[in-house]
Amino acid sequence: MELSSYLQEKKIIIDKYLEENLPLENQSPSIIHRSIRYSVLNGGKRIRPILTLMTAELLGENYTMVLPAAAGIELIHTFSLIHDDLPSMDNDDYRRGKLTNHKVFGEAIAILTGDALLVMGLEFICKNAEIKGIKNNSIISAINYLLEMLGTKKMLGGQVEDISWNNQEDDDNFIENIYSKKTSALICASLKTGAILSNATKEQIDALQVYAEKLGLAFQITDDLLDLKEDKENNSKPTYPEIYGLEKAKKMVLLYSNQAKESISIFGEKARLFHDLADFIVNRKK
Repeated sequence: MELSSYLQEKKIIIDKYLEENLPLENQSPSIIHRSIRYSVLNGGKRIRPILTLMTAELLGENYTMVLPAAAGIELIHTFSLIHDDLPSMDNDDYRRGKLTNHKVFGEAIAILTGDALLVMGLEFICKNAEIKGIKNNSIISAINYLLEMLGTKKMLGGQVEDISWNNQEDDDNFIENIYSKKTSALICASLKTGAILSNATKEQIDALQVYAEKLGLAFQITDDLLDLKEDKENNSKPTYPEIYGLEKAKKMVLLYSNQAKESISIFGEKARLFHDLADFIVNRKK
């Protein structure tokens, strides 16, 4: 199957699962459930949960084996976006072409919605224990790794460094360090969750982790380039192309994309979709 068809097929599956398993809007307290559905069902490519499904299939499992966990990853991703958009963080008014959560529901509900989605995301991953063939120890291992990726050494720490970047200007690698935490960490969690639940070997997990790290860097620098092209740069803090220039940014995107593809050579032709995804990240227009 071509990558575009695969992404569309899996996006429909994930969207359907989320639509059916999120609390209904009229369920009390209705305002937060309206808020949850507004942000979660507000478009999005679903790249992170699709990576969880792709990983399971790469390892010979049916994607349904990890579908609840993949949906949980998407909820946690949405939590991070809602909090990133807050006035005290990136102060964004729009997300995916629509008003950000706090512009619609207010800051207090937006904060609580993010908190709720983090909790709910972990609940969804725990639901994966109900799937036949999934070991309870695997669920525990997946959650432990996810929490590590979300903590102060990874995603949360990256957010702290992102909003206080002035203190790190003398570190030549500070922007890549932030990207590896803010973007790559959750992508790593997406792949490793699928791998752990699919009983991957250590060699397979290590290869997939390097792929995720490099893909995350390519993804974020590409975002910077797209924002620059559309004149959406944030003047309050630097981006990769602003620091190193357009040519180096483009060069590094290609380098990280190629490194991602090389890292999964142990899977041979079975990893074709992963190669195609790395190329898609580099060449996407939005």
